[in-house]
Amino acid sequence: MADRVHRVTMFKLPNPADQQKLIEAYKTVDATNQKDGKPYILSLAVGVAQEDTRAQGYTVVCKTEFASMEHLKYYDETCPAHKNLKATAKELGLEGIMTVFFKPQLIGGLV
Repeated sequence: MADRVHRVTMFKLPNPADQQKLIEAYKTVDATNQKDGKPYILSLAVGVAQEDTRAQGYTVVCKTEFASMEHLKYYDETCPAHKNLKATAKELGLEGIMTVFFKPQLIGGLV
């Protein structure tokens, strides 16, 4: 798991109905992501952020994991499922988005 690339994307969508539409779009990504004829996203978790001042207005969070930077780049630039997700997000009342990715230097807890 330490070699995996983790990607976290946060969205500012104030309308709860739009939040659910975005989550539905992620369900489609999960069901249809393909690279070389096979699913390639190793892990996908998405949900509505808990209300907290530290959330800074971000309301939906998605965490994905990829086997390599090559797969992350494919997701960002080429993947038809992700392109459809981005088109859906643009149609919603999106007020902001932030994405970061990293390779873990420590994996701990009750893994």
